[in-house]
Amino acid sequence: MTVDGTRVVVLGQGYVGLPLAVRAAEAGHRVVGYDVDAERVKRLREGESYVEDVSSERIRTVLDSGAYRATDAARDCAGFDVAVVTVPTPLREGVPDLSFIEESARTLARYLRPGATVVLESTTYPGTTEQLFAPILEEGSGLTAGADFHLGYSPERIDPGNPVWGFQQTPKVVSGIDPDSLRAVQGFYAGLVDTTVPVDSPRAAELAKLLENTFRHVNIALVNEIAMFARHLDIDVWQAIDAASSKPFGFMRFTPGPGVGGHCLPIDPSYLSWRVQRELGQNFRFVELANDINNHMPEYVARRVADAFNARRRSVNGSRVLLLGLAYKKNTGDARESPAVRVARLLLDMGAEVRAADPHVVECGGVDARLVRVEATAEELAAADAVVLLTDHDSFDYPLVQERAAFVLDCRRRLSGPTIEVL
Repeated sequence: MTVDGTRVVVLGQGYVGLPLAVRAAEAGHRVVGYDVDAERVKRLREGESYVEDVSSERIRTVLDSGAYRATDAARDCAGFDVAVVTVPTPLREGVPDLSFIEESARTLARYLRPGATVVLESTTYPGTTEQLFAPILEEGSGLTAGADFHLGYSPERIDPGNPVWGFQQTPKVVSGIDPDSLRAVQGFYAGLVDTTVPVDSPRAAELAKLLENTFRHVNIALVNEIAMFARHLDIDVWQAIDAASSKPFGFMRFTPGPGVGGHCLPIDPSYLSWRVQRELGQNFRFVELANDINNHMPEYVARRVADAFNARRRSVNGSRVLLLGLAYKKNTGDARESPAVRVARLLLDMGAEVRAADPHVVECGGVDARLVRVEATAEELAAADAVVLLTDHDSFDYPLVQERAAFVLDCRRRLSGPTIEVL
């Protein structure tokens, strides 16, 4: 690995920033990974990864070569040629919280030099790059975007745990506020990924990201609602989905589940809905309906568990329930906005003794303190009055689940048998 003179700063070393930083270091750049989480920085300095898509071995390699270093000191951002912002953009009571973007812009402005390139990757509403991000950079640096430094937006497309479409293989949408900025942004990413997809403006790139996730959100809501109706109509919705999926055109397969999670699907469509309401004074009805359906899926799962107990003349109150999976997605440790956390809380509030097994999840923010973490052993499965499969990790022993569990509500259709109910 050779390290050239290009100095890259990546603000945010989470599921988006860390893969980008490591890939940039592997491509020959000198990379500083900046994060305000001191514990996260400490782990990175020790060569320990907390992201499935980036192995500890890759981190140690770029650390040893001198191509990458992690820091929680803002002063280490000084002297950058390219800066990329990959910080979180959560919702606070339905309103976009861009405080992390704003703070990142203030940090970079102190060290911004003529000729540098700044790229925003954090998911946000159309107009953020030019109307919010750029003015903060300009005010803090005394420089003008476009004239003195390059500025663009490139939406992240990280899919945690995807063995086929990693950071390098996934086409990268790129944009700039002017032609020179677009060339600078595209030139940087062209050295990191196989394919770049340029668009005319940051607003188009910002909308593209929201469109991608709104598409998934709406279609997941569609199959979730169909699944609920199909059960009352005594129709096997999974068989219907399999049959529809045989059509080689005009159909894309989506499957029901206990809700949506991660940073994107529960949040990104609401950014678009909020922007439409604020800018145009209109409701984005598709998004609002999809939010309503997907947000209530954990309640539907909890009701299905209660119904199953009632059918067996049992009460949820006092019964033991074992949840399989806390992550929002299979084969990852990402529990951000996971519907499993809400299912656990709802069952606990019903009086159940709830235990959860997830070999991938180490940290699970927002989890109820009453929830007991266990392993999915034969003894735990047999001791549970009900087992709920929420995240279908490949590491779970499914034959053992079928053999030892008295009753299973399978939200992912991984099991079959007389004691199994599917969502």
